[in-house]
Amino acid sequence: MAMYLLYESSSGYGLFEAHGLDEIGQNTEAVRSSVTDLSRFGRVVQLTAFHPFESALDALNQVNAVSEGVMTDELRSFLELNLPKVKEGKKPKFSLGTSEPKLGSHILEATKIPCQSNEFVLELLRGVRLHFDRFIKDLKPGDLEKSQLGLAHSYSRAKVKFNVNRVDNMVIQAIFLLDTLDKDINSFAMRVREWYSWHFPELVKIVNDNYLYARVSKMIDDKSKLTEDHIPMLTEVLGDEDKAKEVVEAGKASMGQDLSPLDLINVQTFAKKVMDLADYRKKLYDYLVAKMSDIAPNLAALIGDMVGARLISHAGSLTNLAKCPSSTLQILGAEKALFRALKTRGNTPKYGLIFHSSFIGRASAKNKGRIARYLANKCSIASRIDCFADGATTAFGEKLREQVEERLDFYDKGVAPRKNVDVMKEVIENLQNKDEEGKETVEASGKKSKKKKAKGEEEEAVNEEKSEKKKKKEKRKMETEEETEKSEKKKKKSKAGGDEETDDGHSKKKSKKKKSQE
Repeated sequence: MAMYLLYESSSGYGLFEAHGLDEIGQNTEAVRSSVTDLSRFGRVVQLTAFHPFESALDALNQVNAVSEGVMTDELRSFLELNLPKVKEGKKPKFSLGTSEPKLGSHILEATKIPCQSNEFVLELLRGVRLHFDRFIKDLKPGDLEKSQLGLAHSYSRAKVKFNVNRVDNMVIQAIFLLDTLDKDINSFAMRVREWYSWHFPELVKIVNDNYLYARVSKMIDDKSKLTEDHIPMLTEVLGDEDKAKEVVEAGKASMGQDLSPLDLINVQTFAKKVMDLADYRKKLYDYLVAKMSDIAPNLAALIGDMVGARLISHAGSLTNLAKCPSSTLQILGAEKALFRALKTRGNTPKYGLIFHSSFIGRASAKNKGRIARYLANKCSIASRIDCFADGATTAFGEKLREQVEERLDFYDKGVAPRKNVDVMKEVIENLQNKDEEGKETVEASGKKSKKKKAKGEEEEAVNEEKSEKKKKKEKRKMETEEETEKSEKKKKKSKAGGDEETDDGHSKKKSKKKKSQE
């Protein structure tokens, strides 16, 4: 049986034919020892066809498809063009060796070409990779290394940018940091209590909260300076005037030793650091809640932000959590107890991280295992909706939470809960109705805007007509005024000409009279 080898290089697809395998041996060890010898390997493995990639982007897309075990259209056409045709009903007389088993299974399903991927094929492909630049004659020295380097950079960059987990690694880091901060703040607050108790031991019994204790110790500083003037400030911190008065009275009659100003400065500085850490912890918690509402809103609505974030962190990502069956999710976090029970053949644990949910605490002792199993089932549904749904919504998580509440009532009172199919149908119908309402509002607003535009255009046209009429009237007025002015000027000129003529007449008469007298 003939064997072909598919090699995915950084520059293109290569198809090699392996014949006469007796030259290098049939077993894996013989191939491994003879692969380095090109004279022997070149007689057995020969290049059949080579399909170069069109561009760096095309190479990246092809490599992404190969890594996911998907056969692209280019690869399919390349194989069908260069491999013998597989006749229906007859067993093919060749096989195709691939490095990726998933890709081989996809090729077999789509083209009926038999594929195999084992150690023998991998060793042959290793030899192809070692001598690939010798098989491609037109390849210049250094081109293969450049293409490999460029493709490796672009592939790694794309994997970093393209995160199907919706940046859930931020949630993982935040929940780890929250747990660390809780431990650190607790230990630091205990250190503040021990340190300041040398100076004011009675304050420990009055103020129990660690954060408030750090604030009060920083405010008091030296107990000998405590007066009734400090009561309003202490009341503002403690929220209780009676406690504030009790602190002032205890400070006056305290049995603690005096501390030097330098020691008090150090205590104050440390208390300020503890307060800053506590404030940062609150901000980090708000950040985690905001991220969970973006990444896994349904899981957060069902089981809470902290428990949901711990489940995602323990699974590694939201996608891994969505892939987990509900039985695995139920005992997630209790792996040690599970393996210990399997080893000793004892009872396996009923719950892991989901024990911190309020539902299991509210259930009775005999129903804790039942409600844990049911809650894990709903958490699995919610995580899959969050991972693979296009839009983010809390509608599914709220309905799943209602189902868990109904199940608790069923265990306590016997009230029959609704079926999951009916609840999911109701949620989908509600979401579709909301989408339709949103579309209607958008269309209505669009119609209103169109009407407004039409009205505006009509008003503009009317205004333009009015302005044109006004301009015409003004022009007419100007023309009439000009005509009147011209007519008045002509009249004035005509009057001036008549006077001149009469004067000339009088002068002529006078001259005639003078001549007759002479």
